[in-house]
Amino acid sequence: MKKNIKTILIVAVAIIILILLAIPKLGSSEGETKISESGSANSLPVKAHITKYESLDNKVLTTGTILANEDVDLKSEVNGKITKIFFQEGSYVKKGDLLVKINDADLQAQLQSAKSRLELQKDTEYRQKQLLEKEAISQEDYDMTANQLQVNQAEVELIKAQIAKTEIRAPFSGIIGLKNVSEGSFVNNSTVIASLQNINPIKIDFSIPERYSSMVEVGDEINFTISGNDKAYIGKVYAIEPKIDPVTRTLQIRALCPNTGREILPGSFANIELVLKKIENTILVPSEALIPDIQGQKVFIYRNGFASPQRVETGIRTDQNVQLTSGVSEGDTIITSGMLQLRPGAQVKISELE
Repeated sequence: MKKNIKTILIVAVAIIILILLAIPKLGSSEGETKISESGSANSLPVKAHITKYESLDNKVLTTGTILANEDVDLKSEVNGKITKIFFQEGSYVKKGDLLVKINDADLQAQLQSAKSRLELQKDTEYRQKQLLEKEAISQEDYDMTANQLQVNQAEVELIKAQIAKTEIRAPFSGIIGLKNVSEGSFVNNSTVIASLQNINPIKIDFSIPERYSSMVEVGDEINFTISGNDKAYIGKVYAIEPKIDPVTRTLQIRALCPNTGREILPGSFANIELVLKKIENTILVPSEALIPDIQGQKVFIYRNGFASPQRVETGIRTDQNVQLTSGVSEGDTIITSGMLQLRPGAQVKISELE
């Protein structure tokens, strides 16, 4: 009996000792759990994007201005009074059509006088040529008469050229604009009579940043729209300025687009998309992931639960993404939200992968 009681006491003491040893471990486990829960609660939830190599449709968005294919202000080369206007405002005229006639009465009189002298000199030259053949006059006398004939011919041509300046003709086919003068108006070489424009095709003038200068070529396509018209038009680059503008650091480009329906008017504002060569195997990230600062641009990379800043170089921008040319590698996890709260080494947790 005593032996049994002794055994029971020993077992009880052993159980008590085991319980006392287990209590600190339980407290430590609960503390660690609380710390872990506290650390998780302090982590900033963020969205992220895992980088991979992609294809990029290389497009540049810019703006430009619509120009006429040919455009001229019609002016007179000579001073004088308009005697006749032959065009209708807003009408189509062909190259060479007579548009305006300026008074040339004095020149016409001079022309008649010059023509009379020319005919008289022709008769004189003809008679002296016959006399020269009979050796009735010297070669010197004939040469003087022949020379005077050439002078009279030149005089007639000069007056004809002056008369031609009193006739304003269309230098090319196109649409003539609103007239600024009337019959009887006196004009000089600074008076704009009207404008003449050829608007089929039309030209599109625009510029792109210099970093794209090596990527654009004659023949590249552009897509563009104009204000007040949702229709998309297609043009082709046909001329590129051979230098970069040192002030704006842009490259000037000109494209052509058919305009058979005359829907596009010169002077319109154009939103342009220039289609360049497609880029393979490049890294793109959402534009909101990029953070500009004094030293350049950076992104935050998710590493083992913490945000790590990384300097990057950028390339082409699209409406949603930015090309990264250096600083990141395929498979990096780029943080794309919470940029205002992020700090180097901040504890984060990914709530969503984009």
